[in-house]
Amino acid sequence: MRGITKEFPGARALDGVDLDVEPAEVHCLLGQNGAGKSTLIKVLAGAHQPDSGVLTWDGAPVVLPDPTAAMRHGISTIYQELDLVDGLSVADNIFLGHERARFGLTRRGETADAARELLRSLGHPEIHPGREVGSLSAAQQQIVSMARALSHDTRLIVMDEPSAVLTQDEVANLFRVIRELTAAGVAVLYISHRMGEIRAIGSRVTVLKDGRTVASGLPARTPTAELVALMTGREAAFDFPDRTAQAAEDERAEVLRVEHLTLPGSFEDVSFTVHAGEIVGLVGLVGSGRSEILHAVYGATRPAGGTVTVDGRVLPPGQVTAAVRAGVGLAPEERKSQALFLHDSVVRNVSVSSLSRFARFGWLDRRRETAAAAAKVATLDLRPADPQRAVRTLSGGNQQKAVLARWLLRECRVLLLDEPTRGVDVGARAELYALVRSLADSGVAVLFVSSEVPEVIGLADRALVLREGRIVHEAEAATLQESHVLDLVMEESHS
Repeated sequence: MRGITKEFPGARALDGVDLDVEPAEVHCLLGQNGAGKSTLIKVLAGAHQPDSGVLTWDGAPVVLPDPTAAMRHGISTIYQELDLVDGLSVADNIFLGHERARFGLTRRGETADAARELLRSLGHPEIHPGREVGSLSAAQQQIVSMARALSHDTRLIVMDEPSAVLTQDEVANLFRVIRELTAAGVAVLYISHRMGEIRAIGSRVTVLKDGRTVASGLPARTPTAELVALMTGREAAFDFPDRTAQAAEDERAEVLRVEHLTLPGSFEDVSFTVHAGEIVGLVGLVGSGRSEILHAVYGATRPAGGTVTVDGRVLPPGQVTAAVRAGVGLAPEERKSQALFLHDSVVRNVSVSSLSRFARFGWLDRRRETAAAAAKVATLDLRPADPQRAVRTLSGGNQQKAVLARWLLRECRVLLLDEPTRGVDVGARAELYALVRSLADSGVAVLFVSSEVPEVIGLADRALVLREGRIVHEAEAATLQESHVLDLVMEESHS
């Protein structure tokens, strides 16, 4: 790949990226969230068309107009967010798009046998080809996605954070498969933040930063400090509001207390507090348990042990209704699928958690509902200022404002934010940062998750660093250095 550029409205995701991958090597692609890694592999997979640049395959320039063309050339991609179809069987997912058929009819027996052989080669013969893929664990779904990639005549396989949902034994099995692939001449483009994995399996490393290639072809044994320095070192990209002078901790009311919260496979023995008027940032790699902790606090997931206390009252585990009544609100990472009713109005999306306030004798007072929701929308300067507009027509930043307005109307005591600026342009980010700070200034306890280390350092009062489901460091956010945080989250658990 030479000089690859790709622009989206309001942002240039790739700005002249170069990448070379050789047969039988494991080429590792590094970079922080937002560096352009996902966009680059989507160009390579035919899912995005570059605005400029040249892609050369076997020495000749090629154009990949769609994913089918990429697969015909032998390029298979396993995305971090798996694209399996829940309603179909394991075998049907593996051969989706290139079914084993004759005279228009799928040969079920042959398909099942081929799927079984692929799963066996991946070290997972226990996954039944006829099982519905939606019933599998996240790790098993990852294996099915790998089997699908290998069901093609693959010459280059792209793996985006493949170990995020795997145990140590499963990672060891993954590495065995990768070594078998490279021994057969297949190239692997491997994306990971985990330095131990890079050194264990990698051949060479390319580093992206802000949509540009800043290093190419480095040996995988390059010191972590050098790689981290390449990924960071830029000027602050975000405009953060000034921090409010914080009263001493013993003078501020404790709103949220989490003690020894545990969910096997996600997080273990997690304890922390958040006080009124405080913003606490939770930072860690994908798969470190960040979102799962928020879901457990909100009651969307029932933990195996530990307690969540709000304003001195212990919440019953796994009960969203009880958490909301206690004043807990969640703006989830996937707002379109988990928070918003896309075809409903802004008003209904804002009022949905407070409808009982506008009901009388079983009837909803729509005039009061609309007036209250519109007032909160106006407070947040949501644009366009039309409370009856379908929320799906809003920009990412304004959709996020609608979610925040919901909890503002509910007058929540604890606000949980999961990747609050994902999919939000730079201008809207500054508005959201100011909004979150103003909510904290009004006494709300804010706990937020972000993959952007500068975002945590710039917005939070206090930061909790999470690695493999455990809090490994806590500090005032203003005292942290980006490279230090990256060192902490990338360390292996045994180091």
